[in-house]
Amino acid sequence: MEPRWLDWARRVQALAQSGLTYSRNPFEVERYEALRDIAAEMMSQPSGTAWETVRDLFAEQTGYATPKVDVRGVVFRDGRLLLVRELRDGGRWTLPGGFADVGDTPSQAAVREVREESGYETRAVKLLACWDRSLHGHAPPGPFHLYKLFFLCELTGGARADGHETAGAEFFAEDAIPELSLGRTTPSQVKRMFEHLRHPEWPADFD
Repeated sequence: MEPRWLDWARRVQALAQSGLTYSRNPFEVERYEALRDIAAEMMSQPSGTAWETVRDLFAEQTGYATPKVDVRGVVFRDGRLLLVRELRDGGRWTLPGGFADVGDTPSQAAVREVREESGYETRAVKLLACWDRSLHGHAPPGPFHLYKLFFLCELTGGARADGHETAGAEFFAEDAIPELSLGRTTPSQVKRMFEHLRHPEWPADFD
């Protein structure tokens, strides 16, 4: 479980962001901006991140605050799982994926992310899991509340290719998983994907 201070900071930031979206009274705007600064301070102190960095990140967020959506493609070939190497995380590995784009359905986002990060063409066939990132051992913790969707994707074509943020795409056996980028994919999630492969009758996991 993530620390309580992180949950508090996220909730305070979300209240401030939503308040700034709907407030027109200048005194209320000032109070919500102060609340946003407090949330930035709550997050910056324990994490060791500069307050100004967190404040600017929060200030970029507009509109009613809702959880962000991260979509991952789960692709198997001959019982091996497709992983891509992240350039931004020391060459560690992850399931291909990222934030969903406006205009994509969730399954389209998964297929697109697999293609962009690995070069392979796929077809999404089943939702395997919808998980709250804060409950599944990701490290380091992120500044925003995040849902993660895992789609089983059937390989249809393409060829291995590097992406803008990835360099390397390989299929790995269950007992040979490389070091993972824990902010994106955890060992327990990889294990669960293999369990879903062995039990196609299982429903999707959630929370």
